[in-house]
Amino acid sequence: MTNKYLNQLADTFLKFESRKEVTDFLKGIMTPQELIEIPQRLEIVRRLKQGDTQRKIAEDLGVGIATVTRGSRELKKGRFK
Repeated sequence: MTNKYLNQLADTFLKFESRKEVTDFLKGIMTPQELIEIPQRLEIVRRLKQGDTQRKIAEDLGVGIATVTRGSRELKKGRFK
């Protein structure tokens, strides 16, 4: 994805005034599987921040260790505040 399109997406999110607007938008542009996977990735990051082990997170969420490791790498890069 080019920076132009990523920036347009970010600008779109900044214009929303309610959670309902955001969820309606996401339901309109994402597949049902993406609606499961994206929030799940946020949960991975939340649990990593809280100190859960990668193995425990993978087991609890039913995801591969590589998915959790990716979240851990991005967290270490400072991408999540």
